[in-house]
Amino acid sequence: MKQPSPYRVSHLDALEAESIFVMREVMAEFERPVMLFSGGKDSIVMLRLAEKAFTPARIPFPVMHIDTGHNFPEVLEYRDSRVAEMGLHLVVASVQEAINTGLVRELPDGTRNRIQTPVLLAAVEKYRFDALFGGARRDEEKARAKERMFSFRDDFGRTVSDASQTAAVLSDADTVEKVIDEVAATRVTERGATRGDDRVSEAAMEDRKREGYF
Repeated sequence: MKQPSPYRVSHLDALEAESIFVMREVMAEFERPVMLFSGGKDSIVMLRLAEKAFTPARIPFPVMHIDTGHNFPEVLEYRDSRVAEMGLHLVVASVQEAINTGLVRELPDGTRNRIQTPVLLAAVEKYRFDALFGGARRDEEKARAKERMFSFRDDFGRTVSDASQTAAVLSDADTVEKVIDEVAATRVTERGATRGDDRVSEAAMEDRKREGYF
């Protein structure tokens, strides 16, 4: 029986290598790149890729968070601790400050994800960033297994967005394997029942991207 080659590159290995190559190319060709980092799952992966791309040196660009003002305190604590641990410069662009100055208006339903875009674009202009790194998932359905955060103590599965917009899904899964099986079978998507902002439109995130977010 033929044994698999120990040098075979997996699909994830190839994606990682491609991402690292892109980051290095951007750093070589642009003067002021920045990485979007909120402390959420996508940006955590992006930060780790940047760490791999430039190790043993420090990541050579700042990170930026478009802060809605509705974040879970634990997420902000993680954001700040990770930034401090890695010796990075953090730029925070505040949606609340943008509301106070009249740049954007608070929406009637209270959600702030959809008014992040003008805040992001204003920050890019203010700091003269000429390239932005941001995480986006290629396949919403197949990626759900790694995108949900589960608390085994209270039997709920969660995906973390703003505190005012994040709902919970009842779950019996108490191991990683059970979580994966449950997510493969569920018909409740992240951008469906668990994030209030995305109920505005099935393509809410894509709409924000067309407006300039990411």
